[in-house]
Amino acid sequence: MAVPTADAAAISDWCAEHLGSPLSETLFVTSHLSQVVGVRLADGRDVVVKVRAWRPELGSCADIHESLWAAGFPCPRLLTGLNPLAGGFASAEELMDAGEILAPSADDAPAQYAALLADLVRLAPPADTIEPFPPPPWVHWNHPSDDLWPPPDDVDTDLNADAEPAWIDPVARSVRARLAGLTLPLVVGHADWEARNLRWRDGRPAAVHDWDSAAVLPEAALAGHAAAVWTAGTEEGEPDIDRSAAFLDAYQRAAGRAFSTEEVEVSWAAGLWTRAFNLKKWHRDGYAGLSPAEAAERLRRAGC
Repeated sequence: MAVPTADAAAISDWCAEHLGSPLSETLFVTSHLSQVVGVRLADGRDVVVKVRAWRPELGSCADIHESLWAAGFPCPRLLTGLNPLAGGFASAEELMDAGEILAPSADDAPAQYAALLADLVRLAPPADTIEPFPPPPWVHWNHPSDDLWPPPDDVDTDLNADAEPAWIDPVARSVRARLAGLTLPLVVGHADWEARNLRWRDGRPAAVHDWDSAAVLPEAALAGHAAAVWTAGTEEGEPDIDRSAAFLDAYQRAAGRAFSTEEVEVSWAAGLWTRAFNLKKWHRDGYAGLSPAEAAERLRRAGC
């Protein structure tokens, strides 16, 4: 999918208008669902400008981001709202010291990753204060279409028109049926809890990024999604069954309560939807992040 791209001159003009200073130096540029540009302004400030196509949920995600920063959660401070740039919409946030990825192989890594998510949920604004918005497709099992798969986020293809892998569609149907009609309370959380989006310094949380992936879902679903992906972006790849179970156990300890049987099943189902969606989306690129045997065990734990 096309990502709006701004050149240095356009970013400089945008910064002058919305931050009061043009840029003097480009520090880095990355691009996936957004163009992310680190810049040093003429007044000496280091900021990140994020350019992306308009989506209705961006305003709610920004409100969540801003509320969590105000509550003291480790995330960059937003410096602007959403303003047009290069055919898309841009916002700016402070550039935080990078920190590093905490190795998932560390003995206490599941506890640290899980406790940080529990802190986020605890500090987040109440779900009923956020303007409703759809979650990202990798956690959008309750999308309104009669089709099995929602439109993907980063490829221009209809997943429902692809018959391969043949075994994954029945898995996804079972998961979607298990998660349909949930009445569990909703909370605000982060729906891309991968190691690559979290930074640590001296073993302590330094920054959580990617707030366009905020979501309002049952707590067990957010924890389950995170349990299925928390090691992603490292040499470990996605977590296996035992690493997912360790995360879920650690999350419940950090949250100070044990999940009900329903919540445990919802956790495993939500995580499996994410992994199934990623396989459906990327299998033609050689992605193999879920095997039939692992899917069967995750289905069993989901009560499907």
